Amino acid sequence: MKKCVTLALGLLGPAAAFAQATPIVPPPVVPADTSYWRTSLKAGINLNEAIVSDNWKGGGATSVGLSTLFNGQAHFLRGPQTWDNEADLLYAGQYTRGQGYRKTNDRLWLDTKYGRRFAKKWDVFASLNMLSQLSRGYDYSGEEPRLVSSFLAPAYLTNAYGVEYRPSSRFTLRLSPFAPRLTIVRGLSRFQTLPTDQVYGVSPDRWTRWEVLAAQLLATLDQPLGSAANLKARYLLFTNYGMFRLRQVNQRLDVTITAKVYGLLSVNFQSTVLYQFDQDANIQFSQGLGLGLLLTRQRPVAGAR
Repeated sequence: MKKCVTLALGLLGPAAAFAQATPIVPPPVVPADTSYWRTSLKAGINLNEAIVSDNWKGGGATSVGLSTLFNGQAHFLRGPQTWDNEADLLYAGQYTRGQGYRKTNDRLWLDTKYGRRFAKKWDVFASLNMLSQLSRGYDYSGEEPRLVSSFLAPAYLTNAYGVEYRPSSRFTLRLSPFAPRLTIVRGLSRFQTLPTDQVYGVSPDRWTRWEVLAAQLLATLDQPLGSAANLKARYLLFTNYGMFRLRQVNQRLDVTITAKVYGLLSVNFQSTVLYQFDQDANIQFSQGLGLGLLLTRQRPVAGAR
């Protein structure tokens, strides 16, 4: 009996020792498949200044200006399905001796869209976008500054449905015969001269306005200009079927050109042309030119059309 026990221990001992010496290797962690995504990031800051002494006979005033821009995009493509997202922000201001600080530019654009391809270069889609500004804006043409805008005053929230033409990853054209839009004016009474005044098309007893039967056209272009420059343009057209007249068709064009000089140093030009009849009867225009730092990051997706 003792011989049997001894023999069993002799056979099992090396196996147990081998089992203890051999580590248990966990199964490999498979990373999430992100090859369907194409992302890009662009962030910049620009500074301009002018220093003039108090006894400078040529005239002028000391001023310091600062502008920032941010554009982030994430595009998903898998088979016939697409999901495109974009955040586009711009803010600029300037301090001038004797006048104080004044905002010179402001834009907040958020957009998300789901599409499904039904033919080469054509999708059906549903989208949601918002256009507003980040901070308060004033009209300085009178004796005293007058508040004319602020965050969510106004803001335009549009839910669009239609077809999209995508000949390449650089250009898209959305045609939306049905694009309900909600106009928001937060704190409407702040902008009224008289209690009966409409503000950005919103009635005095409300803070929102619905335009259900409406159409929208949105065209975007993201075009490289050589190896170190880029042109980005966005054209937006919106019309209400109930007020379908040429002078009541809202249109907006945003153009941004960025060019790297050396390393992170860059030059950028931004311009906006706007016609919106419930804001002003005339065309509005703004532009800015700056020198500063620009950070760009991009991760392309394999098989992007």
